[in-house]
Amino acid sequence: MENMYLLMVIAITILAVADIIVGVSNDAINFLNSAIGSKAISIRTIMIVASLGIFIGAVFSSGMMEVARKGIFVPAQFEFGEIMLIFMAVMITDILLLDFFNTLGLPTSTTVSIVFNLLGAAVVMSLIKIGASDTQTFADLGSYINQEKAITIISGILLSVFIAFTVGAIVQWISRVIFTFNYEKKIKNFGILFGGVALTAITYFIFLKGLKGTPYYKELKGLLEGNEIFIIIGSFAFWTLFSFIFEKLTKKTVLLVVIAIGTFGLALAFSGNDLVNFIGVPMAAYHSYEAWVAGGMDTTMSMAVLDKKVPAEPLLLFIAGAIMVATLWLSKKAKTVAETEISLSRQGDTHEKFEPNALSRAVVKGSSALSSYFSAILPNSFLNGINNSFQKSDIILTKDQSIDAPAFDMIRASVNLMVAGVLIAIATSMKLPLSTTYVTFMVAMGTSLADRAWGRESAVYRVAGVLNVIGGWFGTAIGAFIAAGTVVFLINWNPQVMTPILLLITAFLLYRNYKSHKNKSTKANDEDSLKETGSRSVQGVIHESADNIANVVKRGNKIYTNAVKGLAKQDLTLLKKNKKQVAKLSEEVDSLRDNIFYFIKNLDETSLRASSFYINILGYLEDIVQSLEYISKVSHKHINNNHKKLKFSQIKELKEIDDALETLLNDTKDAFNSRSFEQIGLVINRKKEIFDLVTDKIVKQVARTRTEESSPKNTTLYFGLLLETKDLLTATMNLLEEYHNSHDASVEPATINVVDETTENSESSDE
Repeated sequence: MENMYLLMVIAITILAVADIIVGVSNDAINFLNSAIGSKAISIRTIMIVASLGIFIGAVFSSGMMEVARKGIFVPAQFEFGEIMLIFMAVMITDILLLDFFNTLGLPTSTTVSIVFNLLGAAVVMSLIKIGASDTQTFADLGSYINQEKAITIISGILLSVFIAFTVGAIVQWISRVIFTFNYEKKIKNFGILFGGVALTAITYFIFLKGLKGTPYYKELKGLLEGNEIFIIIGSFAFWTLFSFIFEKLTKKTVLLVVIAIGTFGLALAFSGNDLVNFIGVPMAAYHSYEAWVAGGMDTTMSMAVLDKKVPAEPLLLFIAGAIMVATLWLSKKAKTVAETEISLSRQGDTHEKFEPNALSRAVVKGSSALSSYFSAILPNSFLNGINNSFQKSDIILTKDQSIDAPAFDMIRASVNLMVAGVLIAIATSMKLPLSTTYVTFMVAMGTSLADRAWGRESAVYRVAGVLNVIGGWFGTAIGAFIAAGTVVFLINWNPQVMTPILLLITAFLLYRNYKSHKNKSTKANDEDSLKETGSRSVQGVIHESADNIANVVKRGNKIYTNAVKGLAKQDLTLLKKNKKQVAKLSEEVDSLRDNIFYFIKNLDETSLRASSFYINILGYLEDIVQSLEYISKVSHKHINNNHKKLKFSQIKELKEIDDALETLLNDTKDAFNSRSFEQIGLVINRKKEIFDLVTDKIVKQVARTRTEESSPKNTTLYFGLLLETKDLLTATMNLLEEYHNSHDASVEPATINVVDETTENSESSDE
């Protein structure tokens, strides 16, 4: 039994390393988003600054470790063996929960996860103890749980959502009214004062207030307490002078310094506040094990020792900080989580990650009505003045160009960092494990709202995204509570058997999620995916569209073949996969269609004919995809409903059509891939041949239906497939003819010019 607890400590330590990696993938990106989104500083510089912040924050984090030891439950009420089971269950559940959210790309809270894991495991273990006791009842549960502290922590986390959003929105609105979107001129006059205020706020609250959570505060307490006003005034004077000197010497805006120091400060606050979420439980488990060994290895000994303060262990904090920094540089899942927050706060249009829902539509409609009400009662002069501050430049970017451009400007990035850093530092100084994810995310959403980034074109998508993320937070709390309680119950049932089984399951799930995320990342860079055209001329659009057409034809060919193959073999798995492939292709074509506005806006005035060509091409691509969707859907439905198999003669005829269509589509794909547009004419010449083939099969099925066919479902399916195949061929031929005609028309002027130049040169040589 003694060896079992030693192995538990080792397992918890290994899980702690994995938990830091998973947790940082989720949380660390929160303090990078503002700097990354503004693109004011290079990624390398941002990472170096953040890494320094994490190291220093790790040293400052020791004051927060008490939360894991006695912040949620009363340790004196539990025996050593019970405490170890609680800690094991918490670590297993925490790492799986966080990794699940990282794989989805949703930012969740490591603080909420660890708090509710501890709460769930402690409650279930308490209920087990109460159930085994003859004198205790359910009413005694309160004696096991540190109710007052737990309620304070939970309410602080929830309140932070509202406060962060509100404060972020107010500060950003005031900043935008002062500086406007064309802030370059005003920043020269007021930037020095803004830099002084921002840097003073960051340094005071993070470096001074943040020190209260560290063991080093006693040495500085006499200098700091009672002198706050002088420190603030002195800091403001210093940073204002620094801002002035910086701008004069470098000829660059001081906002760069604000973003750099803000990133450093937020990284420091994050590390100081959140390291407890990763190593608080393992350190408590280690100290419990030490006390157990010193106490004679009595498994029933009370864990009242956890109520005492434990000195900081700098080596462990240093190692944890090093792992956090390494994860920050290497984690790919961190980048996935970052994309979610940046896309929801992006100033311009982008590829929205979330679909609108009834609640997001209701919120947007309600907000619009409220805005209209205030607009009606406020003076027009006031509204016009405010609106002028929010006027943006007339440059219109496509969704792809928007992704490459800064998501927002340096004013918003500075406010994000300043407000989030201050709020987190205040909570840290009060020893409240406030969620850095909640604060940074909600500050970013508040500043986005104040900056009017959620316009009529994007509001329902952005609000849906925010609601999804917040819903995930509540899911984290509920899931952590239930999962940790379940795991501690299973381990308590038979610790020696269930512990290794659960650890193996954890390792398997982590590996599976890693592979799943890796596969998704690979698919995102699929060479067959459709790409928006950026050309501004007819000839350019024709050549750029060739790749998209080749890809649609290639993928469409495979989808049609798989539908026929799935019907022939009654392979439901293949048909289900086929439906997903069609859905993905449809989404990509819809994305191209959504880009038409930007495409037309960016065209040269001399190349407006390209818009007509591009719109027609997209229309034919949509027709092709709609036919493929129908064929895929009815094929899957027929097999899924367990209807009669198609007759051998029907399968054989479908295979003939598939072979003929495959040859046609392969020739089409080769023509577009090689840019041999002359071959398109040869493909078009075979139009009648393949149409006649399909018509012949329709006639044969009519004859069969009158004489031998006995299944209405088979007849409906077969006719549906043949008629939709004709529509597919019609759309394909229309596309080829449009392409053929437009290409000929686009090269004719060039040919005429060459002929004219040749004639002129010949005449001049005759002279």
